[in-house]
Amino acid sequence: MAVEGILELTDANFESDVLKSEQPVMVDFWAAWCGPCRALAPIVDEIAASYRGKVKVGKMDVDKNNATPMRYGVRGIPTLLIFKGGQVQEQIVGYVPKETIQKALDKHVGVVDISSKRPADAPTTKVGS
Repeated sequence: MAVEGILELTDANFESDVLKSEQPVMVDFWAAWCGPCRALAPIVDEIAASYRGKVKVGKMDVDKNNATPMRYGVRGIPTLLIFKGGQVQEQIVGYVPKETIQKALDKHVGVVDISSKRPADAPTTKVGS
């Protein structure tokens, strides 16, 4: 796993790197033989780069680590699980577009959708007036 900013997760380090993380963590459950996993990998890399400092991104090879995928009911790959506060917040199964992953992550990192921002000249409401 040579991509900068992506954790190589194992059954042994999962609790410390994911469950005890202060930041949200997106875990990519994958395998080397899985075509959709290989297709999703560049998107996961882009997500890791664009959410650096806001979300940790890790990959877990299901062929080398059995306990954690079983614990979380991972039956098909690729599966992305988004953890926050040690709990699964989102589950995405299969190959999906980058936007689908971004929408799921944005719910947990407080990123504002630019299209929904209030225009700069819109009136503001004053509290207590």
